Amino acid sequence: MARAPRPLADHIPPRLPRAEVWQRIEAELSRDTGSAEVVSLRRSLRRWQLAGGLSAAAAVVLAFLALPQLTGPGDTLPDIAQGPATAGPPLAANMPIAGTPLRLDFTYLPAEDSLLVGAIGLTADGVHDHEIWFVPPEGELVSLGIVTPGKVVAHDVPDAVAQALHDGSQLVLTREPLGGKPADAGAGPVVAEARFTAI
Repeated sequence: MARAPRPLADHIPPRLPRAEVWQRIEAELSRDTGSAEVVSLRRSLRRWQLAGGLSAAAAVVLAFLALPQLTGPGDTLPDIAQGPATAGPPLAANMPIAGTPLRLDFTYLPAEDSLLVGAIGLTADGVHDHEIWFVPPEGELVSLGIVTPGKVVAHDVPDAVAQALHDGSQLVLTREPLGGKPADAGAGPVVAEARFTAI
């Protein structure tokens, strides 16, 4: 299912006017306390203040509710207070699922050696799992974990893979038995692939 575009201002946090702005408005209104129009304006002012406060509180609550959706069990969110990454820019990849309007979204955060895998819209079939693989320039595929349908999950990236990832690095998706590729078997058939782009 195609993802709806995000409004351009979604990333801008809500801002409330400074306290002195409300004080100046109230001071202007207090010059004429008998007017019905002033009474109406005062009521509107109180409603605006209340609505602004509730909007800010709702934004904070929604932000905290969204945090668990970004991680799987036992995973932790990247610590954005650590400062800018020194290992290079973040990478992103979009992996269409052949024969469907669905896709997987990948975001690699080099400062955290973390790969965010978005599988919103996908559903489990109860028979197979899908495994994500990094394709190195040489050598065998390296597993980056199993896709969790319907969620965005953070996957740890092995050090060797983190050092090799760059703009143009390839990922493939294979269809495996439940639980992923068995230890005594080769990887299943490749059902999708994508390449990273620096962002």
